[in-house]
Amino acid sequence: MTETSAQDGAERGRSLYLVILAVLIAMMLAALDNLILGTAMPSIVGDLGGLGHLSWVVTAYTLTTAVSTPVWGKLGDMYGRKGAFLTSIGVFLVGSTLAGMSQDMTQLIGFRALQGLGAGGLMTGAIAIIGSLVPPREQGRYQGMMAGVMGLTMIAGPLAGGAITDHLGWRWCFYVNLPLGALALFMISTVLHLPKRRAEGRVDYAGVVLLATAITSIVLVTTWGGTEYAWTSGVIVGLAVLAVVSGAGFLVAERRAAEPVLPLGLFRNANFTLITVVGFLLGFAMYGAMTFLPLFQQSVQGASATNAGLLGLPLFLALVAINLTAGPFITRTGRYKLVVIAGGGLLTTGLALLSTMDVGTTRLTTGAFMALVGAGIGCLMQTTLLVTLQSVDPKDFGVGSSTATLARTIGGSVGVSAVGAMFADRVRDVMAERGGPAAAAVTRGSAQLDAAGLKRLPAAIRDAYQHAVAGGTHQAFLVATVAGALAFAAAWFIREVPLTGRDRRAPADDAVREPTSA
Repeated sequence: MTETSAQDGAERGRSLYLVILAVLIAMMLAALDNLILGTAMPSIVGDLGGLGHLSWVVTAYTLTTAVSTPVWGKLGDMYGRKGAFLTSIGVFLVGSTLAGMSQDMTQLIGFRALQGLGAGGLMTGAIAIIGSLVPPREQGRYQGMMAGVMGLTMIAGPLAGGAITDHLGWRWCFYVNLPLGALALFMISTVLHLPKRRAEGRVDYAGVVLLATAITSIVLVTTWGGTEYAWTSGVIVGLAVLAVVSGAGFLVAERRAAEPVLPLGLFRNANFTLITVVGFLLGFAMYGAMTFLPLFQQSVQGASATNAGLLGLPLFLALVAINLTAGPFITRTGRYKLVVIAGGGLLTTGLALLSTMDVGTTRLTTGAFMALVGAGIGCLMQTTLLVTLQSVDPKDFGVGSSTATLARTIGGSVGVSAVGAMFADRVRDVMAERGGPAAAAVTRGSAQLDAAGLKRLPAAIRDAYQHAVAGGTHQAFLVATVAGALAFAAAWFIREVPLTGRDRRAPADDAVREPTSA
């Protein structure tokens, strides 16, 4: 190799790392947003009012993110991933700016919906671009970085949200996105060069509308069911029927479309179908169970909100440790099935152990159980994306990545709803059993009490509530354990297709150049 070619190779390597860094920054924006905002909600309500509409601040964002995810993936496949990714970042930043300027709750909800539209393309675009730039054999390393970023945001998000709200005000929970997003836009615009495309087929408008209707119905059913409306109410039943009808219509439309938003032929690949199921179950178990762990730590173990965030470090550190080993293992051997199986086993074991917690469980014991869960999540988060991209043609990377992201999103939504309903029912039952009518009345409106509300309770009722939360947490983790066990079982049926070190896409020279040559 000549000195010039060696220098060119080193420069392309540095440029690739810059692109990966920019992609990770953009992905982090979407992951951090809800986590940062959660701690700012009381301040937002105090400033803007509208307590009755508070849930829509989160629901509007989640809904538009889920609906737009497959659309962004298809647009990237049809018209070019760089343009779609940059556009999604731009939409997200505009939504962030307007949300920070909101003068009432209605404006905030509308701008959050706009922000969610952009967020739907951030994760999808990040996965598809890495798949386009990095050979299959090397993807484990970079997707390990992505999983590490996700783990970091789970811990840092609530802490950052609290600090920003206390010192700068809640509006900066949105404005903080602007410098990070601008940096990502600049780096991707100047360093990333992907071939431009122009698909001959038209956008599958019928498929987009029907899929959006089905996703919207599912998200609303899982968000409202058992909280805003009873599960047997006309609203929930009607939404469930609409989800089934629009889903069936979507399947018919996709069979006829020239450029389907979600090509059904992808599911003929058994690995693609299996890993999509594993991703759904991962989302179900991860979000469905972990939503209630901080409540257990605060209500039963006496941790403050800040300490509850710090107590999540065992999960994050285990996730990072696994990424530092699993990614290089996949890169070195070209094999991934063992990692998927190990991830399912670790996740199931950790969740099963968490289901044994009671009022006497120590924080150290909880941390050890959480570490097992973090190790399982670390294995599965990167390999679900890796197997998805390995199972589709390069032209369908956008659709493949959006399907993986959507499966985990819908799984999380269903998991939070299902586990939350069982948690709430169990808390109310135990409160009635241990504390009588007076205790049952405490949780009639909600099964969750903040630290201040807990301190105001009489000692006997507070003791009953702590036992009730422990019982509800037991129920939540049992359900999550079942989801983890199903993911573990599905992993055994994945067929190992050895990863190659050669790129089956456009050469990296055509995709990443020096910033000066942009």
